[in-house]
Amino acid sequence: MVTKMDIGRNAPCPCGSGKKYKKCCLGKKQSGPLNSTAEDVFGGLREAFNEQQFNSLEEVRNFAEGIIQQKGQAPLDDFDGLSPEQMHRILYLPFASPQLVDFPDCLDLTPTAPILTLFDLLQEAIGPKGMKPTATGNLPRKFCREAALAYWGEEGYRDKTRYGNINKENDFSDLHATRMVAELAGLIRKYKGRFILSRKCRSLMTEAGLSAVFPRLFRAFVQQFNWGYRDGYSEIRLIEQSFLFTLYLLDRYGDDWRLSVFYEDCFLKAFPAVLKEMEPNPFYPAENQIRSCYTLRAIKRFIGFLGLATVEPAETDKPFGEHYRLKKRPLLDATVRFHLKIG
Repeated sequence: MVTKMDIGRNAPCPCGSGKKYKKCCLGKKQSGPLNSTAEDVFGGLREAFNEQQFNSLEEVRNFAEGIIQQKGQAPLDDFDGLSPEQMHRILYLPFASPQLVDFPDCLDLTPTAPILTLFDLLQEAIGPKGMKPTATGNLPRKFCREAALAYWGEEGYRDKTRYGNINKENDFSDLHATRMVAELAGLIRKYKGRFILSRKCRSLMTEAGLSAVFPRLFRAFVQQFNWGYRDGYSEIRLIEQSFLFTLYLLDRYGDDWRLSVFYEDCFLKAFPAVLKEMEPNPFYPAENQIRSCYTLRAIKRFIGFLGLATVEPAETDKPFGEHYRLKKRPLLDATVRFHLKIG
């Protein structure tokens, strides 16, 4: 019987990462997103070994390495046509896999997105003189209210503030997120007690405007910003770690309107082990919690907020959570360029 101990430490890892086994899955707990794929490879090795005869240990190792490499590069239905090797790079090396995808530093179109609407209002208000923060280090209330009115419009502002006005930055969560992402991206910072635009931000705005700014906001959002910051769900780091898989699905299926539940299904099919990360709740099953969390973070507050798709509320017969329909926008193709050919 072939076990993990039968795989040479220097052999390619069965998860398809392309790394040596000793530097990848050897000794890891069996709860990672690619664990089931690795177990499938081990099972395939057991069957293959039962049908072979070998004259030396070297023949055994060469045979095993060939099977592992073949399995790691084979497309899987559970990964929507991606191979384990491709999925590994999408999860762990999204910005270092030019053979799969690249991210232009400057877009070939003028982008529009909710986060850009708020960033533009913010950078104009800061201007060359800067903006004085509150005693708690946040944006001043007057600006927050003005930005909310411009962002939502008069009717939307009245509706959003029916049960309480905007008295601090945190009361306007989209603006709060924009300010934090802009700081993470190095576009704004605090200097001598004021918010100011960084030298890099001023240069980008002068040279190419929001077409150059958006890629920096995008990177900061997916690499540094905590997606769970604004909700009460468990951490579930995999949702943001798989941002590129979500965009791959949107690129592949987003030409047509689809319900958010379709993307939830794809996420759970690829990563069923994520259900174990949710605390048991007799009134709210783990699957429903994961679905609601995924839709909130990955679809509404990522894809929608960054303008990569049009996201609209939708009515379904599903009993839990909010539901949406979405369709990709040209901004997705300009921001993320996939080099994948999937049948």
